[in-house]
Amino acid sequence: MKEHLTTVNPSILLLPGYQNSGPEHWQSAWEREDATLLRVEQADWDNPRLDEWVAALDAAVAAQPGPVVLAAHSLGCITVAHWAATHDRPVLGALLVAPADIDTADVAELRNFRPVPLSALPFPSTVVASSDDPWCSPERSRQFAAAWGSRFVEIGAHGHINSASGMGSWPEGRALLDELAEVR
Repeated sequence: MKEHLTTVNPSILLLPGYQNSGPEHWQSAWEREDATLLRVEQADWDNPRLDEWVAALDAAVAAQPGPVVLAAHSLGCITVAHWAATHDRPVLGALLVAPADIDTADVAELRNFRPVPLSALPFPSTVVASSDDPWCSPERSRQFAAAWGSRFVEIGAHGHINSASGMGSWPEGRALLDELAEVR
């Protein structure tokens, strides 16, 4: 008799960065295209507090019935790094798009996220960077990827890979996410 294997599709959690992702952002487009994607809501998008953002991520991961994949942008990437350094919940993988170098950012609201953790993530991950990101140089993005044990993908000159970049639903990014979401 053949055994029937049941696979559970992973929950995909979207983690926007500072000031959230607006309607033209690729995260918002993915959310509109796939109602199963869940945005991790933060209490205050404009005055982020590290402890609150990490707690919101932890609660969102804990609330999922099965495996989880994270799709983070900017400060959301830094939140994932902080969370992974202090929490131990199962995650299949993380797509970390345009991590913000908040160690050098001159934005008072972001200083409480310093320093950026440079410890290996306990799950597979891909860092996606732009060659002209005003929030993080390609060299610093490569440093993050190396420290986190992430695959590194540079996509050319696309700014901060946000609404202003005009990425639309960014199918190439969704393909990278889908690779991480494959049930192992």
